[in-house]
Amino acid sequence: MTEVKRPRVLAIAEAANPEWVSVPLVGWSLANALRDVADVHIVTQVRNRDAFLRAGLTEGTEFTAIDSETFARPMWKLAEKLRMGEGKGWTMVQAINALSYPWFERLVWQRFGAAIRAGDYDVVHRITPLSPTISSSLAGRCARARVPFVLGPLNGGVPWPKGFDAERRREKEWLSYLRSAYKLLPGRGATLDQAAAILVGSRHTEGEIPSRHREKTLYIPENGIDPARFNRVAAPEPGVLRACFVGRLVPYKGPDMLLEAAAPLLRDGRMRLEMIGDGPMMAGLVAQAGALGAAAGVTFHGWKEHREVQDIMAGCHLLSFPSIREFGGGVVLEAMALGVVPLIVDYAGPGELVVPGTGLKVPCGTRDEIVHGFARALEALAQDPSGLPAMADAARARVQSHFTWARKAGQVAQVYDWLRAGAPAPKPTFF
Repeated sequence: MTEVKRPRVLAIAEAANPEWVSVPLVGWSLANALRDVADVHIVTQVRNRDAFLRAGLTEGTEFTAIDSETFARPMWKLAEKLRMGEGKGWTMVQAINALSYPWFERLVWQRFGAAIRAGDYDVVHRITPLSPTISSSLAGRCARARVPFVLGPLNGGVPWPKGFDAERRREKEWLSYLRSAYKLLPGRGATLDQAAAILVGSRHTEGEIPSRHREKTLYIPENGIDPARFNRVAAPEPGVLRACFVGRLVPYKGPDMLLEAAAPLLRDGRMRLEMIGDGPMMAGLVAQAGALGAAAGVTFHGWKEHREVQDIMAGCHLLSFPSIREFGGGVVLEAMALGVVPLIVDYAGPGELVVPGTGLKVPCGTRDEIVHGFARALEALAQDPSGLPAMADAARARVQSHFTWARKAGQVAQVYDWLRAGAPAPKPTFF
């Protein structure tokens, strides 16, 4: 029997860093996991170089750091200035990144173009940026070199729910009103046309891909879990409902809605709430807890190292997370991996990750409807928590079967095999 050779993959991950969170951690985690199923050379931005070296990778053979700081640094400073240092205005950051990122890909082609044309790689896979608004010049160049180009997982652009314009303005999301205009940019159509496969991290993003490309579009949620990072099993103390919130303290994540919903239980001593995270709302939330008479039931932990987060979460029954605009929902998977049952708003990323029996969902409605929905759910659990252990076990099992990075690498490897087989091989499906 002829042995099937592992695919040779050039993995483009401009944002990839094992020591950071959010998109850089996704980029690192997937690119690194792919090394177990393929011969992978990772291309990243120079800001990640030292973290790659600390993680044990060898520069030159296992990864290359591209120095695009000529454009990237001033653009990043501009984005931070426009955000006024408050961690808001995500759409603005993506717009600025869209201006600087093409220089990075130009440098990548200068460094690897000859090798790609020579057939040294079976696949070129752009993992990050995750944003579907940022086109790729590499897609066309790889197509002309007859090397399959894989794009994604793409995710983002979830519309703001109706009734949350105040939160939208507080987040300084002025550009989000115009975000759909990216579909008219000429680079987007060319990128989708020339990509051999398009990975999408959410059903919303899948719905934004034109129908003519759906046959090469595959749904693989963007986030995963590293069992080495989240390796505990939750063991909360009995007697009092213990819940946590994990995330930046910003309007769209709804920490103020959670405090309002939980206030009666916190006042009565029937619930403890661990608030993990920091952000511009911190002072206001502390004041809100005091005004509601709930301060004794809440601990504001502030920002914690990623490795410390699970120690606090593992003492909780519940992740109470009323975010109204979450693209990936990585914290939901982290909670599920520990056996901490998620209570979420049924919208966007978290709504796709939590299936019946693994958590609880509150319909996405107005602010008052979400507050009342969370209040009812928390009251019911405080009165009768008996259903939580079964949901916790089911949540852990779902993460282990579908959402480890090793499992995701295996799914992507099937995409590579599909591309290498060529038509008429059937397209793989995973969910």
